[in-house]
Amino acid sequence: MDIISIIINLGVGTVSGLLGFYFYRIFAKKELEKKQATILLVAKKEATMLVKEGKAEADALKRDKILQAKEKFIELKSEHEKVIVQKDRRISEAEKRVKQKESKISLELDKNKKKNTELNRSLEDVASKTEILDKKSSEVEKLRRTQIDELETISGLSQKDAKEKLVESLRDEAKHDAMNFIQDSIEEAKLTAKNEAKKVVLNTIQRVATEHAIENSVSVFNIESDDIKGRVIGREGRNIRAIEAATGVEIIVDDTPEAIILSCFDPVRREIARLSMHKLVTDGRIHPARIEEVVASTTKQIEDEIIEVGKRTVMDLGIHGLHPELIKVVGRMKYRSSYGQNLLQHSREVANLSATMAAELGLNAKMAKRAGLLHDIGKVPDTESETPHAILGMQWAEKYGEHPEVCNAIGAHHDEVEMTSMISPIIQVCDAISGARPGARRQVVDSYMKRLKELEDLALDNPGVIKAYAIQAGRELRVIVESDKVSDTDAVTISYDISQRIQNEMTYPGQVKITVIRETRAVNIAK
Repeated sequence: MDIISIIINLGVGTVSGLLGFYFYRIFAKKELEKKQATILLVAKKEATMLVKEGKAEADALKRDKILQAKEKFIELKSEHEKVIVQKDRRISEAEKRVKQKESKISLELDKNKKKNTELNRSLEDVASKTEILDKKSSEVEKLRRTQIDELETISGLSQKDAKEKLVESLRDEAKHDAMNFIQDSIEEAKLTAKNEAKKVVLNTIQRVATEHAIENSVSVFNIESDDIKGRVIGREGRNIRAIEAATGVEIIVDDTPEAIILSCFDPVRREIARLSMHKLVTDGRIHPARIEEVVASTTKQIEDEIIEVGKRTVMDLGIHGLHPELIKVVGRMKYRSSYGQNLLQHSREVANLSATMAAELGLNAKMAKRAGLLHDIGKVPDTESETPHAILGMQWAEKYGEHPEVCNAIGAHHDEVEMTSMISPIIQVCDAISGARPGARRQVVDSYMKRLKELEDLALDNPGVIKAYAIQAGRELRVIVESDKVSDTDAVTISYDISQRIQNEMTYPGQVKITVIRETRAVNIAK
């Protein structure tokens, strides 16, 4: 019973809920319809009000626009009338000008008619005068012909022959004058060219700083005590033979205290031997196997150092794009010498001189510097060659893609090949400047010192000279004379005599300036 009552109650509750919801929806729908009706009425009223207001505003705007259009029309009309009045005025003025021009043209026509009549009269006069002149010119021509005939009979030459002789004499005279002028111009150009060339060379030498570097074929390896000599020699000389075989350097162990001499004409091998000896002596282990190991590592170290020196040199000179093999060759120059002059230093010197001289002459300074650095690369071959070093260097430069002008400058700096560019003679000149300067090479030093001594002795031969000094590498000679024995006039005479003797008795490059110094001193002592 309880379950049935519960079910009945649930059914009644459900039905009552559904009925309530249904009635609520009906009621809500009616309320919504009422609200919608009121909203529609309000919206219609507002719409009618807005329409009325819009019509009123539109009418007002229309009236304003009509008034504005009328005012604009009146303004345009007045402006148009003004323009028409101005045009009428211009037209009237133009008509007046046209009438004035017509009157002027008519006056000018009248004048021209009068002038034409006068011209016709003058032309008739000219024609009559021309006839008279033609008659007189024919008479003159007859007289000239008769005179020419008389001259031909007197001189025995025809007019054509006389004219040819006159032209020939004038031609010879003109040719002579032209040759004189050309010769004078050539001489003047030579003098000017010599002076300019001297200026360029002197400026170049002054602007390049040089260093003296003299190498030889012997290196001295210093040791702390003579006991090390026995260890270097080894049992029955096996250690020293192993070092000589590995390095190609002759080891001289004699009675020289605390020194071992390394002798070899190849500076690279000599440097490898020196460094290897240093490592072996420092380490203390000296035997053939260790010697071969140390020499191999030192050789690798020197090769790396050669490449580093080449790169540093190229960077210092500002040269770019050089082939790695050429950079290696440049580095090997550090360990080569030419007549006692370090080859790398000489090449750097020539490069700087060439760049400066090329810049002075308006040529490519970078290419000249490149050719100056590479001009002696043929002196550092890996193997012996009978080819001249200039030709060998040119072949290397061509092989590694250098510019044809650079290759020609390398090959032509000793005249092995013909010069084809302006850079080639510059390299030749700068090579001579670097190699021939005093103190650069051993073979030049003796003659240089001898020449300076001869200059001073020549000056001391003159009476009254107490001291003589050759300075500026022999380009200036300063002579000091006794003031009580030599007058000012005598000083001038001594200077001239010395200059003449130098010219006649000595061989010297360039010019020598002689300066005679005569000094008078007054000395007193206050007590």
